[in-house]
Amino acid sequence: MMIVNPISGAIDKAEFITAAERFSHQEDCKFVAYETTGIGDAVKIKALFDQYKPERIIVAGGDGTIKLAADALENEEVIFGILFAGSANGLATDLGLPKDLEESLLVAFQNNYIAIDSILINGNKSLHLSDLGLNALLIKNYENSTIRGKLGYAMQAINTLLEDDELFHAIIEVNGERIECDARMIVIANSQKYGTGVVINPDGKMNDGFFELIILKNLDLLVMGKIITGNMPDDTNDVVIISSDKATIETNIPVNFQIDGEYHGTESKLEISVSSQKIKVAIP
Repeated sequence: MMIVNPISGAIDKAEFITAAERFSHQEDCKFVAYETTGIGDAVKIKALFDQYKPERIIVAGGDGTIKLAADALENEEVIFGILFAGSANGLATDLGLPKDLEESLLVAFQNNYIAIDSILINGNKSLHLSDLGLNALLIKNYENSTIRGKLGYAMQAINTLLEDDELFHAIIEVNGERIECDARMIVIANSQKYGTGVVINPDGKMNDGFFELIILKNLDLLVMGKIITGNMPDDTNDVVIISSDKATIETNIPVNFQIDGEYHGTESKLEISVSSQKIKVAIP
């Protein structure tokens, strides 16, 4: 069963569907495709699953599409195969999946997989990277823009840096400690990299039963430059990284918030924990 987001990444998905169907038939598998519409997708995906009982789910879309599929089928025993086909491909990048379509199909159909953690944030599932602050505002601006793909992200990154100069105050309860700080951004990380390839959580592992809080107190051009070039600042005045399986974050004002590349409005309190459910994803 293939789940396709037809508008993600400004890429025509017809080639993806044709290639996956051809590959399925070569492997002597039945094939069914579902294209998301943004209306009732989770219910429709579950209904198709119940009808066909597939053993493998192929996802052609970005992190948001993967999360949609995982939410819809969270209680089912399946392996997800991921194709690079979104604006944000952070999970695929982190897992080292090939970008070539035929190579990615080979990986998606094989039986080597990783069981990755899922993080619950106010009851919503996060598989990859979620955050409060500057990056969430960037995603909001991107979703409201008409230019998609990497160019759209780059343009909105510049606009967002120019637009946002406001710190927020956060109270964080984690590992039996209470931390108070001013921040530009707080990341809840289940993995290492954003879809752009930028490493935000150098020591993160997706299957260790923990997440990391990355508190970015300063995001001036120097710090941003270090992060973008893969050199996470080691000055605790700029960045703090905390590993845990449970945390609470409260902010003094509502702050822009995103989960796995999708804007979720503003939040002033987050309850975060590691779910007991894991998601199986095919890897090389």
